[in-house]
Amino acid sequence: MLNKIFIIVVFVSFSANAQFSKFLNKITDEVNKVGVSTGDLSNLDISNGLKEALNKGITEQVNTLALKDGFYKNELAKILLPKELRKVDKALRSVGLSSLADEGLKVLNRAAEDAVGEAIPIFVTAIQDMSFSDAKNILLGDVNAATGYLQTQTTEALYQKFHPVINKSFKKVGADKVWENLIERYNKMPFTKDVTPDLTAYVTEESLKSVFKMVAVEEKEIRTKLSSRSTDLLQKVFALQD
Repeated sequence: MLNKIFIIVVFVSFSANAQFSKFLNKITDEVNKVGVSTGDLSNLDISNGLKEALNKGITEQVNTLALKDGFYKNELAKILLPKELRKVDKALRSVGLSSLADEGLKVLNRAAEDAVGEAIPIFVTAIQDMSFSDAKNILLGDVNAATGYLQTQTTEALYQKFHPVINKSFKKVGADKVWENLIERYNKMPFTKDVTPDLTAYVTEESLKSVFKMVAVEEKEIRTKLSSRSTDLLQKVFALQD
């Protein structure tokens, strides 16, 4: 009896592995065909499909961040106070200045909303420069492979672009005056230690984290939900990883 069970288990295991191997071979064959369409997908199709997916993630998610409350009322993207300023927030609320503290948090997010549009041209350049090898690695990679590619290719350029824009946005939305007032009031309180935070650097870093979070959300949708593959090309390309 035990011998029969063993034979059945081995047979099922072998069959499952054989099917999985066939699946891997199908994927490998498709993505390694160099420049020749087989009636389904060519290298160019695969590359264009991945680029389209990344563009979709940027246009549908990053642009949403640029709207009013795109950061502030988005729990995934909302910029919270740095650790150094949480004690400022707590102290102000304890003396009846909750509305001022609320405004301080809001204007940080308003500055990010004002600046985030600067990310799109940098993303577009990174997408245009994506090679077929990059596309293949992304397609066969994990659920955040495309987002990871963008992070690697754009983070430094985005920081350099965002930092001065955030600084200007602080003035545009009044964040500089709000926080100057907040910190001045806090520093005058007895038994407190003066704080001098670099809010421009902090909001720049947090903005970039939020941008990549939202691109990752869209990438996961495209990879896992058929309804998110809104064009024929997206449907064909991502069918290879299903």
